[in-house]
Amino acid sequence: MTQRAAPASAGWIRTFGFRLAPEGERASGAQSQSAVKALAAVCVLVCLALLFPASTANSNSMQSSARYEGVATCAGSTCHGRAEGNGAVVRQDEISTWQNPSSQSGAHSRAFAVLAGRRGQRIADSLGLGPATQAPACLGCHATYAPEGQRGPRFLLSDGVGCESCHGPAEGWLASHYARPATHQSNIADGLIALDQPQARANNCLDCHYGSKNKGQFVTHAMMAAGHPRVSFELDLFSALQQHHNEDDDYRARKGRMNSVRFWAVGQAEAVKRSTGLFTDPEYGMEGAFPQFYFYDCHSCHRPIQDSDTRRLSFESNPERPIPFGNPPFNDENIIMLSAVAKALVPGQADGFLEASRDFHRAMGAGSGAEARAAASALSARAGALSNALSQRAYADIDAFRVIAMIAGKATAPRFTDYSGSVQAVMAIDTLLNAMVRDGRVTVAAAASIRANINKAYKAVEEPNAFAPADFRVALASATTAIGRLK
Repeated sequence: MTQRAAPASAGWIRTFGFRLAPEGERASGAQSQSAVKALAAVCVLVCLALLFPASTANSNSMQSSARYEGVATCAGSTCHGRAEGNGAVVRQDEISTWQNPSSQSGAHSRAFAVLAGRRGQRIADSLGLGPATQAPACLGCHATYAPEGQRGPRFLLSDGVGCESCHGPAEGWLASHYARPATHQSNIADGLIALDQPQARANNCLDCHYGSKNKGQFVTHAMMAAGHPRVSFELDLFSALQQHHNEDDDYRARKGRMNSVRFWAVGQAEAVKRSTGLFTDPEYGMEGAFPQFYFYDCHSCHRPIQDSDTRRLSFESNPERPIPFGNPPFNDENIIMLSAVAKALVPGQADGFLEASRDFHRAMGAGSGAEARAAASALSARAGALSNALSQRAYADIDAFRVIAMIAGKATAPRFTDYSGSVQAVMAIDTLLNAMVRDGRVTVAAAASIRANINKAYKAVEEPNAFAPADFRVALASATTAIGRLK
């Protein structure tokens, strides 16, 4: 067993858009208070894990016949149940981190309990689901919703989103995963989910943080009308919020070095693949005679309505959305990000993906349902090809700078005409900057010196009803220009 080294992040602890002090330091009260105020509304809308926690239950694991053993089987003091993270190989305080009552890292453990709260039960009542804590439509994401016949003696549904939601049913690997001669690969062969692989992790998370065809893992427009928050997801940022481990020398020896740019980029590709893939299925893409509005940009419709001579224009033409003026657009926040990624990192596939996205929007605006589904299928295939390329390519220190510059560049910035895509862009520049700090490309002090520029970009998306696209683009350019000067 090897001695744990210091975390590779060197104390760079992330939350939505502001830097908490490195370990051993304390940020100024004014800085933290300002950042919290600037980000409060953004967190409400973009962090499903904070307000209405959901699981990252994996499609393959939920379809496995292996038994789910429950959180209690991981909680021994010689395993993952220590009060302090002082284990020789792994921290061993993972359960404590998962249960943290006040931190983002404890969101999954609170997922079941939130169903019994006022908000959860009001949503269930509006939808006629009965008790929310018993409704399959809720439990698919607010608990490790294993079939009753696959629940071990220590399994508790009330544990919420437990260890096995992310790591897979433990029957095959629980007794052997810590013992020699077990390896990471042998554990995966026994059923452990390979969360060190970006595609596996992305699809694991997207099952609930976007939706899947599994029972209880799709948020409908009716659910959101009843009070469920809008679903938004970014793989690297959400991974950081839920990280229960240190990436030390031992971790890298077993699983390799994690690359945040790779995880972020693959996450964007898999999100496009997932959204367009679900849309092609009429069971999910339609709701009676109407499209399933879950797939659309919420704020393109939910704007104040005025009847006066002075209009408040709530629709801005988008250069890459060939749809009629006033039509509600498909939520393309991840499509915009993936277009920027492709241009920066996989240029040979960039034009094909961009054309496929145009064809999709065109079919959504003027084509039939069959044409839209065919275009969605083609776009999904393009996203899958980009996911493979982004997962397999080698990454250089300069890549994060390239992607950030592309996001704010002349080809991409005009596409930020709507709130959802703009929020995704802010999260992107923040998570990519943090990746550069963690990789030693940018110092903590240098990153802190431009925090005010990034907070201005967050401020521009603080209030969705006051969102002004032109103002946001100015703030985004200011933030990315400041980051560019660190190169």
